[in-house]
Amino acid sequence: MPTLETLIAFTAATALFAYMPGPALLYTAAQTLARGRAAGFAAAFGIHVGCYAHVLAATFGLSAIFSTVPALYLALKLAGGAYLVFLGIQMIRTRMAGGTPDVSMPAKSGRRAFIDSVLVEVLNPKVAVFFIAFLPQFVSAEATLPIWAQFLILGTIVNFAFTSADIFTVLFASAVKKRIGGSSRWQDITRWLGGSLLVGLGLKLATDKA
Repeated sequence: MPTLETLIAFTAATALFAYMPGPALLYTAAQTLARGRAAGFAAAFGIHVGCYAHVLAATFGLSAIFSTVPALYLALKLAGGAYLVFLGIQMIRTRMAGGTPDVSMPAKSGRRAFIDSVLVEVLNPKVAVFFIAFLPQFVSAEATLPIWAQFLILGTIVNFAFTSADIFTVLFASAVKKRIGGSSRWQDITRWLGGSLLVGLGLKLATDKA
């Protein structure tokens, strides 16, 4: 296994990246503001599940293909950005028919948030690039565990750290949503805010040069 110094550096770097405000935290906040706490938790779980695609890709060297085939990276980035914009517009346009709440809405929102989040995470090539750039710094060829096992273990730890930050964000956004009230007017505002965040994230993902 890596040395104690390496593990300390890995833990500190992982915590820094996990809790640094960024697209993932804004995404879970947007889902929570627009659909409620249950949907926020579903979104966090969806991101967690989708992230394993990138952990496995980094483990078996598949993420490196983005370096050799830039067109694939660009295509995936544009698809992910377009999907986020689509989700944001859809969220903004959502209305309760006739002003009457739909009793099945919480369950539908939770399932939808989970599925959407898995797809958003898988379609984000920047996550794949992050893992392939970050994990090798803490992998040791002299360790008793094989390289692929170290990648898998460290990647899983990083994923759980990121999920803990997502959960914290959901709780915070949920508290804000509860504090500002549950009137239909405020629901419209939070839904519009959440949708706008998703549109902004989608545009940023699609237009970033990196």
